[in-house]
Amino acid sequence: MKRASEHRFSPLTKADYETLAALRYDIRRFLRFSEEAARAAGLTPRHYQALLAIKGYPQRERITIGELANQLQVAHHSAVGLVNRLALQNLVEREYAQENRRNVYVKLTREGSKLLGKLSGAHRTEISRISPHIRQLLENIILDGKRIRRG
Repeated sequence: MKRASEHRFSPLTKADYETLAALRYDIRRFLRFSEEAARAAGLTPRHYQALLAIKGYPQRERITIGELANQLQVAHHSAVGLVNRLALQNLVEREYAQENRRNVYVKLTREGSKLLGKLSGAHRTEISRISPHIRQLLENIILDGKRIRRG
């Protein structure tokens, strides 16, 4: 897969820069919303991200600490500390795999699921609010990219 810097595109126009800046601004505003919502619920933003990664992991209701570290793009020991803190808050619990007791899974507790549901509902509402503008920005970027490749 080519890096963005390896693609042969025409130089960006002022409008291209404005579109990219607007997209980055909207993404940052959403992230700030997410951070503030997590804090208002008594969590750090990373705690919310961890709960979401666990619940949202494909095909399962539990996740290994290694998988969690990968989902959050943090070191394994950082994920262990995060799970320790979430377990102290009764938001997650560990389960040991029956086939290999060295494998540890993490799943949400009832309290963790309830809190995540509340926060994720607020996030979905915010995404619904901002999605038309972001969709338009993305379409502009995609259309400009097609125009540049053909041009």
